[in-house]
Formats: sequence, structure tokens, C-alpha cells
Amino acid sequence: MSSAPVAASGLLGLILAGGLSRRMGGGDKPLRPLAGRTLLERVAERLGPQCAGGLALSANGDPARFRAVFAGAVLPDTVPDHPGPLAGILAGLEAAEGAGLTHIVSVPGDAPFLPQDFVTRLVAAAAAEGKPIALAASGERRHFTSALWPVALRADLRGWLVAGERRVGGFIERHGAAVASWPVEPVDPFLNLNAPEDLAAAEALLARLS
Repeated sequence: MSSAPVAASGLLGLILAGGLSRRMGGGDKPLRPLAGRTLLERVAERLGPQCAGGLALSANGDPARFRAVFAGAVLPDTVPDHPGPLAGILAGLEAAEGAGLTHIVSVPGDAPFLPQDFVTRLVAAAAAEGKPIALAASGERRHFTSALWPVALRADLRGWLVAGERRVGGFIERHGAAVASWPVEPVDPFLNLNAPEDLAAAEALLARLS
């Protein structure tokens, strides 16, 4: 399946923040501080200028807890039982459709080193390969939730989730995806901070880069 081209104003940025963060000790991982600023602030600062359609946050529960650091819409899952990141992507696709947008780009809420050419390279990869989805890769690893998704997939994604499917990679394989790759030096731009020791290492990395 191919999809319509991405218009400059037709893209919503979606930050995924619905995980349980068990390795980080629970709570909202994107609200953890990194060198004096929350992960959410750092991700939004990187992604926001790349998304003319604005930013939204995928998270369940009281949205007020994010208001001090995030001004965009907070989108709860629109399917029951917290089925994982695909539910957040579905909520983003449905919100984008309601706003008249054609695509979203999703990123994890714990990836503070996102590249500044993230969106342009995903859009170019999808166009070059004629694929509906484009995902990021760094080194030998593909990042299924750092990806471009067309709103046209929303009905099929809802059906996938309602049928009990949860695998992000499975849904991507169902439709096909282009891949845009980045180097991992001097820093992996898709580095996820999953545990307290990852935060400490990221602080040291920021100090070196500055």
C-alpha cells in the first residue's frame, strides 16, 4: 500500500509516553530530569520544529501532570486494556485525521537525542521507496516506534488491535516500510533511557558534547 505525499503542514508529531517504566522504578519516565530538564522537554524541543502540525503526547491518566512542561494535546488510548505503543499510535492517527492532517511521526518519550533531520529523512525514504510507513534505524537496529505513519492506516490498525494483535513489527510488516539510517557516533540519536544508570550515562554524554 502506498499513501499520499506528506504536505509540509500535514504532519503531527506524537511522543509516546504510555509505558509503565518498570526499569526506571515506575511513574512517568518522560518526566524524569536529565541535566536539569525533563526528558519530555528535551524530546519536544527536538521534534517540535520538525512538525508543522504540532505535537501531541500519548499518555493515559490525568493529563494535568504534564502541563508544567508540555502544552500540546494529551491523547489517551482509544482501545481498552492498554495494548501498548500501537494504541498510542492509533490515538495519534485518529487525532491527526480529526485535524485534517495526513501523517504522524511517532517517537518514544525517552529519546532526548533525536536527530534534527528525523522527519525530512523519513518523508524522503517513504517517497523514494513508495512505502506507506518509514522507520528509523541506527547501527544495526531498527526503531519501530520512531516512524512515519499515514492517517490512511488508522482503520486497519484499529482492527489489528481489536483482533488482539499487539506487535508493532507485525503491523509494519503487514504494510511495508522504508528505512532511514543514522550513524551511532558521536551519539546514537535514538538512544533510549530505560534505567537510572542510563540517565547518568546520558548526563555524562551531554557534558562531553557541550
